[in-house]
Amino acid sequence: MQAGEFRKGSTFEYESSVWTIVDFQHVKPGKGAAFVRTKMKNVIDGKVLERTWNPTEKVQEAHIETKNMTYSYNDGELYYFMDEEYNLTPLNYEQVEDALMYIKENDPVVVKFYKGSAFSVECENFVVLRVVQSDPSVKGNTATNATKEAVLETGAKIQVPMFVNEGELIRVDTRTGEYMERVKG
Repeated sequence: MQAGEFRKGSTFEYESSVWTIVDFQHVKPGKGAAFVRTKMKNVIDGKVLERTWNPTEKVQEAHIETKNMTYSYNDGELYYFMDEEYNLTPLNYEQVEDALMYIKENDPVVVKFYKGSAFSVECENFVVLRVVQSDPSVKGNTATNATKEAVLETGAKIQVPMFVNEGELIRVDTRTGEYMERVKG
């Protein structure tokens, strides 16, 4: 793969590690050669690196395997995910921390593997969670764009409209952490 072919989500090997493109920009200045400016994330340790590439520079594409799994439980130290054959895969907090804000036990997830080792967990794009803590709504505050903080059953804190109350189910976009709508439960 050449650097000129980079897209968001492209995975490749660089300096003995596996990286994914978080953001990229093809730059063609008036003078000088074109280049590709990237923001890339190490898929194993999460380190973010910004680098510019010559568009013809070659990198070895990394093949990432994905598996549909279910979040089973946490033993206080490790988080366990089960596949369709009932095999458990333990992961540490750093590997699952982004997804933990939006998953509960028995929720479906996608676990990514590189050369047989799991390195990250992705939850569904939209999840339904219960609000467990928020200020009570105030009469008359229902038509404005005002928001308040709410704590979800997973411990995540997000901004919700003033009319959302404790105990209600809401749909959340896990990619942005934004409130989408109330859900009848």
